[in-house]
Amino acid sequence: MVPSSASPPISKIPSVTPDSNAFPRILCLHGGGVNAAIFKAQSRSLIRHLQHSFRLVWVDAPFFCDPHPDIISVYGAYAPFRRWLRWLHEHAEIDADSCIEEIGYAIRTAMEDDHRKGGVGEWVGLMGFSQGAKLSASLLLEQQAREDKAQLEGRVVETGLTRIPGLSWRFGILLAGRAPLSNLNPEILKSEALVSAGNISEGFQFCKEVNGEAILRKPTLHVHGMADVGLPLHRKLLHEYCEEGTTTLVEWEGAHRIPLKSKDVDRVVEAIYNMAESTGVRVTWTVFSKSPQRTRSISSA
Repeated sequence: MVPSSASPPISKIPSVTPDSNAFPRILCLHGGGVNAAIFKAQSRSLIRHLQHSFRLVWVDAPFFCDPHPDIISVYGAYAPFRRWLRWLHEHAEIDADSCIEEIGYAIRTAMEDDHRKGGVGEWVGLMGFSQGAKLSASLLLEQQAREDKAQLEGRVVETGLTRIPGLSWRFGILLAGRAPLSNLNPEILKSEALVSAGNISEGFQFCKEVNGEAILRKPTLHVHGMADVGLPLHRKLLHEYCEEGTTTLVEWEGAHRIPLKSKDVDRVVEAIYNMAESTGVRVTWTVFSKSPQRTRSISSA
């Protein structure tokens, strides 16, 4: 695991917002009991930086639900509220195949809509908060399983639940993401450490010990709030479901929410840039470490 920089970086955000049509794209998946518009509003401090390197595409989950209690006071008028997975027993039961189909359709629709709006850049990353982070990691694991199967059989990688050919996510940004992961391809993934997509997503009663098939090897950034009541499950995702050496951790003194203050946001953004560059994605740096060996100059878009 790569820790975030010890000293806080310095922000230098360009004054002009660039045209993002050709930028590499990140798909943004909201948490449970909110929606894409709320996630975008919650992420406003991250957006100020990331919009200079990425085109951010915000997706609404397919299933309706009650608002999450934490957001009612600020975002109570932002209905309808949505979820990707079940986490309460009162959420309508659904079989795994139907749930996977609905998730895939919601994501594919958002991606196709963005193409019609002018987006032409490569889809490179997933960013999710809470349940959206769980889903982001699960999508990366599902892709990894298809890639492993194709390599073993000497075949081309099959399309995943989005049914978009050639789609290959490079990294995941997991903001307060909880274990366990969900099984989004039960035909390939047989690990009992994964929860069926139709079951209660927090249900460890469905899980057994994490084995190799359930361990994610794709690069991931984990952002943990030290006052978040879900922190033990966030750490379980980091340490048990992700391969050592592929992860970066940023810890901040906050609860179950997305960082807003620059002293926290800048460290998250710096970690995102480092991870993206490690996968071959070019970024425009808007934060600069005080350590000479980690200083970057702003490059043209």
